[in-house]
Amino acid sequence: MPDNKTAIVTGSTSGIGLGIARALAANGYNIMLNGFGDEAEIEAARAGLADECGVGVGYNGADMTRPEEIAGLVEAARTEFGAADIIVNNAGIQHVAPVDEFPIDKWDAIIAVNLSSAFHMIRAALPGMKERRWGRIINLASAHGLVASPFKSAYVSAKHGMLGLTKTVALEAAEFGITCNAICPGYVLTPLVEKQIPETAKLRGISEEDVVRDVMLEAQATKEFGTVEQLGALAVFLCSDDAAQITGTALPVDGGWTAH
Repeated sequence: MPDNKTAIVTGSTSGIGLGIARALAANGYNIMLNGFGDEAEIEAARAGLADECGVGVGYNGADMTRPEEIAGLVEAARTEFGAADIIVNNAGIQHVAPVDEFPIDKWDAIIAVNLSSAFHMIRAALPGMKERRWGRIINLASAHGLVASPFKSAYVSAKHGMLGLTKTVALEAAEFGITCNAICPGYVLTPLVEKQIPETAKLRGISEEDVVRDVMLEAQATKEFGTVEQLGALAVFLCSDDAAQITGTALPVDGGWTAH
């Protein structure tokens, strides 16, 4: 089904984004990577993915807080591969603090990266998708798009907003052969989550082991972290023709967290 289709995955130099990019590449999609990191490591990941999967793999370092660079990322995919058929809005940052102590600059940055960047990506890519009458938009929300946790006001707000954006885009784009869905992971042991463990331990005055057991995995009925491979497999399915009637949905991959 790829038929030389191309996916842009934001925040894909590590973690969930790289896992989804790898899954899509393994299924024949060209990939445009995006994100920050060491230049040599990014190039090694790009070249390795291209060699391993036999597809085109590019990289664009667009800053997800800058709308003009986001539009440039979409244009770069069109220039290098001919189209931007699939958009995976995965870029995200995090900060934990009580609402009345939450730094304003951190709030603004989280909303910009975790929510507004998805709007700018979709806005730039939709005209081409409509013209081709095919497209797949996947927004990485979170279980925190469905439920809240203390000390994460900006993240929870952004992820709830992502679900509203998902539903609106799905309704507007449905008659053009375009779907828009949100994947809502629970805790996946990525660099972003690993960084939260000591931060949360300090904030709550508990051990890092207690954070994992009693905070992160307490609500996940499976008592296990999710994996990037599981999320990648779901993304591949959502891009398939078999998923053409799935749109406007929030799909939890959260070990039963939101079943409570």
